[in-house]
Amino acid sequence: MKLTPPDSIRESEKEFIDTINAELDWEAIEHLIQERHNFILQDEVDYKHGDLTVYNNEIAYRFEFEVKVPIALICDRKGECLSISSTREDQEFSDNITADDAVKDSVSLENQENRTKQMASDIVQKINDINREE
Repeated sequence: MKLTPPDSIRESEKEFIDTINAELDWEAIEHLIQERHNFILQDEVDYKHGDLTVYNNEIAYRFEFEVKVPIALICDRKGECLSISSTREDQEFSDNITADDAVKDSVSLENQENRTKQMASDIVQKINDINREE
């Protein structure tokens, strides 16, 4: 038995996410990006998607953006990556990230996303079980 139209729920969730997105503190976000990744955002930041998610066993909000980032790549004559660094107009930051580090980070992020998806699926299953009991 449906209590409300699914479209109504989806639209309300979208409005809720859009409201949170509109209130994001971009000065704080830029500070975090500079602190953690040693680069400053260039040009516009494009909002792509927002959604509810589960992170560390808590409900959270995930926002996806597309940003333009200047990078400098150094490789040797064999084609091996020696360094990747991000730069800004008046200062260069060196991340000293090797290709192996980049692959490890990519795998780690993929594992986190898979774990998050599994946790969300488990929550949905528990809610379904509760609804069946009623």
